[in-house]
Amino acid sequence: MTRLVNKTPLVIVAGFDRGATIRSAEALAVPGTAVVHHDLSLVGVGTIVRTVSTTDFNGQADSRTTQSALDHGCLSCAMREDVLPLLRALHRRGNVDRIVLALDPALEPEPLSWAITNVVVADVPGQVDGPAGLDVQIEAVIGCIHEGTWLEDATGDRILAEDDRGSAEDERTVAQLAVGHVDFADALVVHGQAADGWSGAKLFAVLKRLNPTAPIIMELPQRKLGPTIMRNLIASIPDGARRGVITGPHDPLLRGQPPLTPDCGVQVVEFETDRPFHPERLHDAIDVLLDGVVAARGRLWLATQPDEALWLESAGGGLRIATGGTWLSAMTDDQVAQANPERLAMASLRWHPLYGDRSSSIVAVSVDADPGHIRRTLAAAVLTDDELAAGQAGWHGLSDPFGVTHADPCDDMLDERALLEGTEPPAEWFVEVQDLAGPKPDNPGQNPEREDKS
Repeated sequence: MTRLVNKTPLVIVAGFDRGATIRSAEALAVPGTAVVHHDLSLVGVGTIVRTVSTTDFNGQADSRTTQSALDHGCLSCAMREDVLPLLRALHRRGNVDRIVLALDPALEPEPLSWAITNVVVADVPGQVDGPAGLDVQIEAVIGCIHEGTWLEDATGDRILAEDDRGSAEDERTVAQLAVGHVDFADALVVHGQAADGWSGAKLFAVLKRLNPTAPIIMELPQRKLGPTIMRNLIASIPDGARRGVITGPHDPLLRGQPPLTPDCGVQVVEFETDRPFHPERLHDAIDVLLDGVVAARGRLWLATQPDEALWLESAGGGLRIATGGTWLSAMTDDQVAQANPERLAMASLRWHPLYGDRSSSIVAVSVDADPGHIRRTLAAAVLTDDELAAGQAGWHGLSDPFGVTHADPCDDMLDERALLEGTEPPAEWFVEVQDLAGPKPDNPGQNPEREDKS
C-alpha cells in the first residue's frame, strides 16, 4: 500500500477474544508505534477504560490508562468522541509513525472505518475541523478468530444480550459480529484449535469463500506472534483490498474470485434472475437463507417497487432487507451522469430494452444447506409468465410486506445496522447501553442510496 503524504498508517484489530486481539496488536508494537485499546467491561457502571502504549525510537516504553465517563447513555457517541480526536492527536506526535487500534469485543471495525472518513472532529485547538481521515489512513483491518468457535458463532441466531460478550441491552446478533470480523478484514489471525481436522478444514473452506483474498496466519504455541510475522502478514495483503473502504449495494457481490467448487460441504451459491420477485412469495422464500448459510448478500428487484432496488444481507440466523438505491433506469439523465462509472459499465452489459438494469442477484456461502434447494426456492418466488404479462399496472396491486426496512425472523427485533457491509453508513456505532434519549451524532457524508426504508 502506498502511504498518502503526511498521513499516519492505522491498523485496526478486531475479534471476540480480547486476549487474542491485544496479542495481535502488541505484536506490531515496534518503536514508533502507538497501540490503543479500549476496555468496555465497565460500561455497565458507566466507565470506559482506554490504554495507549507507545515505544519511542530510543526503545523507551510508555503506557497510560485513562477512564472516561459514559455520561449520556450512548456508547457510540462516547466512542466517537474519544477515538476520533485521539487519532488526530497521535498523528501530530513526532514519535508516532503508525497507530494500532485494538477494538473491544463489542466494537465493529466497519462502523469505525466509516466514522474515520466521514465524521468531522471539530473545535480542537490547533487543527482544522475535519474527519480523522485527514490525518490517518487505514493500512489494514485484521480479524482475529477462534478456530474452534467461529463457525458456530457465524451460523447461529443468538443475540449479544444472551451472550457474555455483550451487554444486556445489545440486540445485535453474535453472527453479525463474527461474519464482520472476517468479511471486512484485509488479513486474518486464527487462534485456538478446532475440535478435529474436519472442523478445521471446514472453517478454512468458509474463510476462503467469504474473504478469498485475505492472507491468513495461525497463532501457535510454538510460534508466538511477533513484529516480523505481523509485518509479513500486512505485506501479504494484495492490491485492491478494502482497507476500510465501505462498499455499496451496486458493487460486485463476489469479491476476490472465491472458489466456486464445493469443499467440506461448503459452497458459494449464486442466484440471478431478470424477472422481478413476487413480494409475498419472496417473503416466504428468504427463510431458506437462514439455515445452513453463513452469509448472503444481494440486490433485489421487487415487482411492487419498480424505481428502487432492495439490498439483502444475512449473517447466520439473521437477515435484513433495506433500500439499495434507485435503479439507473428510473433515474433522470442528470442522476445517471453522476452514477459510478463502474456501475454504468456493468449495467450496460445486461441492459434490458424494457426493464433496463433491473434484475436480482444473490450470493450466499452455505455450509449445511443444499445449494439446489436454495436456488429452486428463490426461483419459485419470481413472477410467473402470466404475472409477468400483467405488466407494472398489474404488479402494483400485489401485497408487499417489504414496505419498510425488513428483518427476519419477523418476530425478532434485529439491530438497525447492516449485518455485513454495504447497506448504509452506520449513523450509530454498536448499541445504546442505556434506555436514554441521549443526543445522536450527525451523519455527514451519508449516501441517500443507502438509507433504510421508512
